[in-house]
Amino acid sequence: MADSLTLFTSIGLSEQKAKETLKNESLSLALTEAINLAQGVLGATCVDKAIGTLLYGMTSRLKDPRRLAFLTEQIVLHRIATELQLTAALDFVKSQPQDPINMLEFERACGVGVVITPEQIEDSVEAVIQKHRDQLMNERYRFNMGLLMGEARAGLKWADGKIIKNEVDMQVLQLLGPKTEADLEKKPKAPKQKAPDNDGKEETAVNGDVRVEGRSLMEQLRGEALKFHKPGENYKTEGYVVTPNTMQLLKEHLELTGGQVRTRFPPEPNGILHIGHAKAINFNFGFAKANNGICFLRYDDTNPEKEEEKYFTGIRNIVEWLGYQPYKVTHASDNFQKLYDLAVSLIGRGHAYVCHQRGEELKGHNPPPSPWRDRPTEESLLLFERMKRGLFAEGEATLRMKIVMEDGKMDPVAYRIKYTPHHRSGDTWCIYPTYDYTHCLCDSIEHITHSLCTKEFQARRSSYFWLCNALDVYCPVQWEYGRLNLTYTVVSKRKIIRLVETGVVRDWDDPRLFTLTALRRRGFPAVAINNFCARVGVTVAQTTTEPHLLEACVREVLNDSAPRAMAVLEPLKVTINNISHMTQVEVSVPDFPANEARGSHNVPFTNIIYIESSDFREEMEKGYKRLCPGQPVGLRHAGYVITLESCMKDVSGKVVELVVSCTSSDVAEKPKAFIQWVSQPLQCEVRLYERLFLHKNPEDVSEVPGGFLSDINPDSMQVIDSALVDRSVLGSKAFDKFQFERIGYFSVDPDSTEERMVFNRTVTLKEDPGKI
Repeated sequence: MADSLTLFTSIGLSEQKAKETLKNESLSLALTEAINLAQGVLGATCVDKAIGTLLYGMTSRLKDPRRLAFLTEQIVLHRIATELQLTAALDFVKSQPQDPINMLEFERACGVGVVITPEQIEDSVEAVIQKHRDQLMNERYRFNMGLLMGEARAGLKWADGKIIKNEVDMQVLQLLGPKTEADLEKKPKAPKQKAPDNDGKEETAVNGDVRVEGRSLMEQLRGEALKFHKPGENYKTEGYVVTPNTMQLLKEHLELTGGQVRTRFPPEPNGILHIGHAKAINFNFGFAKANNGICFLRYDDTNPEKEEEKYFTGIRNIVEWLGYQPYKVTHASDNFQKLYDLAVSLIGRGHAYVCHQRGEELKGHNPPPSPWRDRPTEESLLLFERMKRGLFAEGEATLRMKIVMEDGKMDPVAYRIKYTPHHRSGDTWCIYPTYDYTHCLCDSIEHITHSLCTKEFQARRSSYFWLCNALDVYCPVQWEYGRLNLTYTVVSKRKIIRLVETGVVRDWDDPRLFTLTALRRRGFPAVAINNFCARVGVTVAQTTTEPHLLEACVREVLNDSAPRAMAVLEPLKVTINNISHMTQVEVSVPDFPANEARGSHNVPFTNIIYIESSDFREEMEKGYKRLCPGQPVGLRHAGYVITLESCMKDVSGKVVELVVSCTSSDVAEKPKAFIQWVSQPLQCEVRLYERLFLHKNPEDVSEVPGGFLSDINPDSMQVIDSALVDRSVLGSKAFDKFQFERIGYFSVDPDSTEERMVFNRTVTLKEDPGKI
């Protein structure tokens, strides 16, 4: 273990990343083999960091181990020298599984030997800027700079994107000059166009009292969802079974409800809600609200073995956090007696029987028919009573319904025996109803008009109608819609428990997960999650969405709601030699620079400040705009420009302190950049998060053969325990949100104490262009 740790750190991996890699056996073995092969090709034990980074990226993403030696050699020989080339090489070997590899095609596909000179990049950027010069001069920094990047790269496929960006930034700065106050003002939104078929109404607010930009959730319904019936017109729904009593039952239903829309959100209280549930919450509560109806929060608490009080409490808290107040909180267990009485009636009508087949006999696609299917009604009634009185062992008897479902499942179980005390009813019952039996009957009891379910329940629609009609009770209508799925995550309760038990994450609210408690802890605003659900919309088809779309909604909300603060994550001490150590002034920093009327806070400014280490370089580099010899830099909000005088190093040669002089920005030449700084700051812990998984679909065995636990991103969390933040954050409480200028959006973690604050990075300021 120690030898492997040393080996991994020798190629440039941090100790933490090396330790995480060792937890992944398949990745660890592949990386060790690649390093050994590289050492053999080099004829030396030392593998530099650039090669090591590519080797790590290659082994963590390579699916065909037969290509490991080939790709390692290409990396060591610098034929594959960039991340862009590595991605192309991995795609090539994946698409060319046969031996031998066609080297000419490989070199062409991966840009081997292609050299892009700085002059080519400069000329390409200059040509693009000239093409858009008039629009650039007109829109200035509101112009879409990504367009310039994209066009500049079009003819320079293998150029380093960072170098192109630096060149674009520099040439734009030369053309437009530094940003002015007008450039920093928020771009006005274009007036919204009213849809021709909206009867002159503006968009409907469906997320509590929050208005959603663009079309509302209801306006985004697609396909089958547009066919929703009106209350009382259930019988017009395709597949709805009309009995001689249907119209009378519907008449009584309308008299009781007044024709209002009634929905329900029915979670099982055996786990924490995740991002997919956010769509269900928004759809159920939103559909009711948009139609002046009501929505119940109903706990489907029919399995006492897995239910805990923390889940009941956590579910309601999340529903209310998202901005919704249930019309009423109910439980399936409220109806245990009524459900039992209905089961007795179902047996008496000849539609159910007591069966003694064991659970293992009922598994599989074609289990044998029950030999007790034609048992006399009186006998089943007697046996069902004996089940209720606890005269059978668990698994010895079940109550089954006489129906074949759409998926071919025959005679689903209605009741099973469990000698487990219930969270609410204690030891009163030892038989508990199943979902197939309970759900539609609770909908009927609560006079639900629209039972909105995800697509996997479509196979139960006919049994839903059948059971209500078999018992001659009011029959609601079940409608199905596509689930919301996100890439790079798992939401299965069983798999999240595995992540917790193996120590990959701390708990259900670990900010790397996509449970709603985790997203709240990370700092995602509820409004942003609701906006995301509205933008995704409701369709019949399953929806798989990239996390960056959710993050974009988060940025939009936080940009308008998170006050600014200054922070440095990797501090570098700076002494200003022409300011007395006795001097201290208060600098006013606007909470929202684009609208200073929204308030400000003061921060101290002394002769000792701290800046970000990356904002200084010992030597001037082309495209670098921050502090270096001969290049001053401005201090945000302070009104000063600082110029390097000297730097101090420790015994290892690392720069530990800068000595600078400062000049008022009123008289100094405008610098190329302004950087954040802190003085007399708070030392805080900052946690930076990346994706928890390396692949889009960690549960797909074709993509991740080793299973989701083998796909953990070793860099999914970085803890910085010596970050410095200005004192304006003092007094903030858990979940308060800030924008750390030039760094990202951060939220106060509940781990914070009076002695030490902890911040979670919610999202970066801009989407990472390196993310797929």
